[in-house]
Amino acid sequence: MGSLADSQYDIIIVGAGMVGAAAACLLSKENQSAASAPLKIALIETKVAKSFDPEQFDPRVAAITERSRCILASCNSWTAIAELRACAYQAMEVWDAESTGRVSFDCADIHQPNLGHIVESAVIIQVLLQQIRLLDNVDLICPAEIDQYYQDDSMMSVQLADGRHLSCSLLIGADGGHSKVREYFGFECKQWSYNHQAIVATVTTEKPNLRTAWQRFMSTGPLALLPLDLQGDLHKSSLVWSQDVLEAKRLMALDDQQFCAELSQASEQCLGDVLLVDRRFSFPLTQNHATDYVKSRVALVGDAAHTIHPLAGQGVNLGFADIHVLSEEIFRAIDRNLDIGDVRILKRYQRRRQPENIAAMGIMEGFKRLFAADQLPVRLLRSFGMTKFDKIIPLKNQVIKRAMGL
Repeated sequence: MGSLADSQYDIIIVGAGMVGAAAACLLSKENQSAASAPLKIALIETKVAKSFDPEQFDPRVAAITERSRCILASCNSWTAIAELRACAYQAMEVWDAESTGRVSFDCADIHQPNLGHIVESAVIIQVLLQQIRLLDNVDLICPAEIDQYYQDDSMMSVQLADGRHLSCSLLIGADGGHSKVREYFGFECKQWSYNHQAIVATVTTEKPNLRTAWQRFMSTGPLALLPLDLQGDLHKSSLVWSQDVLEAKRLMALDDQQFCAELSQASEQCLGDVLLVDRRFSFPLTQNHATDYVKSRVALVGDAAHTIHPLAGQGVNLGFADIHVLSEEIFRAIDRNLDIGDVRILKRYQRRRQPENIAAMGIMEGFKRLFAADQLPVRLLRSFGMTKFDKIIPLKNQVIKRAMGL
C-alpha cells in the first residue's frame, strides 16, 4: 500500500466490496502497451469488511461463473480464494413446482470440470483486500466517509469526513445498490419492486448436496439450495429463498425447527430433511437500472449501476464484467494519451455493457413472471417447454455455456 501523503490520484473507487476491490486490482496493473507508470488509485470504504470465519459460512454467497473466475485470476486472487474455500458445482437441477417440467445440466455434457463455483462473499473480499495491501500504487482508505464532492472540467475532488481532500481524473462508484455516488451526481434510474423478500441462510441437510445446485420454481417465488463444501463435508448448502413479502415474513417468524420442516417440504426433500438452519437474514428485492452509467469523470459499476433478481445468481458476475470492460477502455485511453475521465471515453464502456445488462434483467423478469403464473394453460406450456428443452442437448449446452461466459 502506498502513502497517503500524496492526495493526487488517477482514479478514486468508492466501495470496497467484491466489485470495487476487484476493480482496484485490475486497474493497478501496468498497461503493457503503454510506457506510462501504473495508475495511482484510492479505494475508499465506509466500514471494515467482515473477516472470513473458517468455522462458519457467510450467508451471502456468489455463484461465480468461469468468466468471473478468470477475472479474479487476473486480479491474482483466484488461487487464494479456492484455497480458502470455494465449492465447484458440477450439475444443476431446475424444476417447476406446479408441473412435471424439469431441466438438468451437467458439466460433463459440455466437457468442462464444473459449471461454476459457489463462494462466500467474505472469502472473495478478504482475498482481494489482502492483494490490494500488497500493491504500492493502491491506497485502501478505510473506514472513511465522503462528505463532499467537487468537480471541474479537468479534475474531480472529494473531501473526507476527517478533512482530507483527495483528487482524481476519474471517480468510480462501486458502492452498491444504495449508491451515494449515483445519488449525489443525479443519475436517473428506472426502479421497481418485485414485492418479494429473499431469505438467505446456511442449512444442514440429511443428504449430501452432490456438488449440485438445486432450484425449484414456485408461484410465490424460486427456492435455491447452492452447494457448500466444508473440507469434504457436503451436507451444507446456501439457501436463497425468494417469497412474497407476507409469506417471507411468516417464514422468518417461525422457530428453527418449524422453518426446517417448511423448507424440507418446499424443496420436495431433494436433499432429504433439512436438519439445521443457521441465522436467517431477509432483504427486499428490487430491480434498479441507471439510465446512464457514466457522466463526465464519473462511472458506475456493479449494483450501483444495476441490480437484478438473485434467482440466477448473475448480479456480481455482471459487476465483474463491468469492471473488466471499464478497465479495457481506461487502458485504451491511456494508450492514446487521452483523458480517462472524458465522458466520450467512458461512454464506450456504457455502450458495451448496457445491452448485456439489460438483456440479463429482461430474462430474469421474464422467468419470474412465467413461473409466477398459475393458470392451467401456462403451467402446461411451462411443463412442455421445459421437457422439450431438456431433450435438445445442443441448445441446452449452448445456453449453459453462455451463462458461464464461455
